[in-house]
Amino acid sequence: MAGRADSTVLAGARVVLPTGTVEDGRVIVEGTQVAGSVPEGAPTVDLSGHWVVPGFVDMHNHGGGGASFTSGTVDEVLTGIRTHREHGTTTLVASTVTGEMDFLAQRAGVLSELVEQGDLAGIHFEGPFISPCRKGAHSEDLLRHPDPAEVRKLMDAARGTAKMFTLATELPGGIESVRLLAEHGVIAAIGHTDATYEQTVEAIDAGATVATHLFNAMPPLAHREPGPIAALLEDERITVELINDGTHLHPAALELAYHHAGAHRVALITDAMDAAGFGDGRYQLGPLAVEVKDGVARLVEGNSIAGSTLTLDTAFHRAVTIDRIPVDDVVRSISANPARLLGVYDRVGSLEPGKDADLVVLDADFTLKGVMRKGEWIIDPQIG
Repeated sequence: MAGRADSTVLAGARVVLPTGTVEDGRVIVEGTQVAGSVPEGAPTVDLSGHWVVPGFVDMHNHGGGGASFTSGTVDEVLTGIRTHREHGTTTLVASTVTGEMDFLAQRAGVLSELVEQGDLAGIHFEGPFISPCRKGAHSEDLLRHPDPAEVRKLMDAARGTAKMFTLATELPGGIESVRLLAEHGVIAAIGHTDATYEQTVEAIDAGATVATHLFNAMPPLAHREPGPIAALLEDERITVELINDGTHLHPAALELAYHHAGAHRVALITDAMDAAGFGDGRYQLGPLAVEVKDGVARLVEGNSIAGSTLTLDTAFHRAVTIDRIPVDDVVRSISANPARLLGVYDRVGSLEPGKDADLVVLDADFTLKGVMRKGEWIIDPQIG
């Protein structure tokens, strides 16, 4: 690990900017930010043969490094955050799973402190307002209809740090809850839903803007009953989350989403749980027991997929090398798009002067070699 220098010039790499990739480009870091001109006497780091891309932004993440964002202590949550930073995620939203309302409110209070001190970018409540028909790795006994009063309770407990709620908007109170969230600038995400096409359109018109892990935990696309997938893919107001771990999605499904929605409407996420960056074994996801084997997390009872063990450097690598998505498009999906949705694009999500010096260094094969956050190397590409 290396500390922050006052100024550094990263030179010789392919640098991905909002306007495209610059060959033999450079990124100037001054203090905690990207600078527009080179300070006198700034040292140069030669990154020839590498890529420099913006730090990754994960808007849907339940934990990592053996730690749960839903139930862990503050120190454990910080361990999970640190694990994902080491894999290139410099901006992270903590996602909860279904639990008792009072417990979720208490967790919101804990996590909001970490948002306020800059360790997290916000809180995402995934459950309890979801469909028992599409519950996935959520405890059915704790599910409830999306009552706007209860949604408001969690918003208040989060003290302004709630960024997103995943809702089955077809349930009683769903549309009213979408409107409430939209009025307060909080993302209403459609997910863990059994909605029809028409019900999904109604929710989008009410203000929903995100599809929680598209294709997963929702009815499949069918020619007479297109369901939520068609409605979510076709509407320009919706950004679709995709879990690109090779387990949650067939490569053809990923290609379909990119082709139909376009890279400007895709957000690559991890949906990671405790085992991300940690290893196989037994874990808890909320109140449910999870077995991770060969990197795939499944419920002990029922065998449903229970989040992922994905990190965003792996998602990036797969997207470019296996799925053949253009690098510029992957960068949009993994950095700029989620940053815009979270309302933090003025600070992160692209390499532009005045923004935080959050970046990832990849080698020619798109393997992570360096991570910088706010001008400080978390992983120094010159070491090792």
